[in-house]
Amino acid sequence: MDGGRRLLRPVDGLKPALASPRAALAGAPANSFHGLSFFQPRLRNRAKTARRKGLRASNDEGGLVAFLRLPGLGSVLAIAFLGGAGLLGTVAGGQYALFVAENGRPRDLIAREFGFGLDAVTIAGQIEVGEKEILDVAGVDPKLSLPFLDADEMRRKLLAVPLIKNVSVRKLFPDRLVIDVTERRPFGLWQKGGAVSIVAADGAPIDSLHDPKFESLPFVVGEGANERIGEYASLLEAAGDLRSKISAGILVSQRRWTLKMKTGVEVLLPEVGPKAAVARLARMEQDAHVLEKDVVSLDLRVPGKLYVRLTEEAAAAREAARSHGKGART
Repeated sequence: MDGGRRLLRPVDGLKPALASPRAALAGAPANSFHGLSFFQPRLRNRAKTARRKGLRASNDEGGLVAFLRLPGLGSVLAIAFLGGAGLLGTVAGGQYALFVAENGRPRDLIAREFGFGLDAVTIAGQIEVGEKEILDVAGVDPKLSLPFLDADEMRRKLLAVPLIKNVSVRKLFPDRLVIDVTERRPFGLWQKGGAVSIVAADGAPIDSLHDPKFESLPFVVGEGANERIGEYASLLEAAGDLRSKISAGILVSQRRWTLKMKTGVEVLLPEVGPKAAVARLARMEQDAHVLEKDVVSLDLRVPGKLYVRLTEEAAAAREAARSHGKGART
């Protein structure tokens, strides 16, 4: 020891103590380094990490095997592969549109393979519109698939059909489509510009008149008359038994009605209170048979008044009678 009570040792003797612990560990027997216990937790941690990685790898491998064993997966993968190769060729060759037209879109092909094809269509509520027309307008095609079918677009197309007032399109998975139709029912006939159309109660034109079975419907003529056909129908109700003698209702200047009788006589109704005027006409016909007279028109536009326009023959006969009466008096 020196004077400071320090142990004196040659520098060469300290070299082993100053050497790197890893170098010492590498060159020494395993049992001579029991004091270097700080390495043991690290070794154990590494072993645990290796085991966890091995476990995860085993789980991943098992999941992959289970996925590859899914029913129909092989067919789907084959279709996807062949479809991808085919699409590449068809797109490159400009034949994609032809491929889709013949087989459907690729996504629909895959969906159909999984059982989501369009196998059943139920149509309800239609009376005048045929099922084929509904399917054609909606664009229903067996090459479609239910997941990728655009029900809203089908509904918009069907609402463009004049006879269809409302429609719902529902998808029932896995493979069924339901179309529920509410039709506009033929309510009357409307003539404009020489063309006669069948109209609904709201005045919406449905179709041109082709079928004679609709000829007995209320018949209106004139601009905007279709939109007031309900008003004309109420005039027919007020006519009672006289209704069978009315041929049509003519809307004049979109303000008032003139009734055209089957005999050719025209009855001019007031703009205000036309139903009361029709009821009055019915009473006059019952009491005096005014419509069977030699008249061209009856004017009821002035309340409490009746103006009659005679036929030319009747007017000439009346004028002759009046002249003869004057001559006899003179």
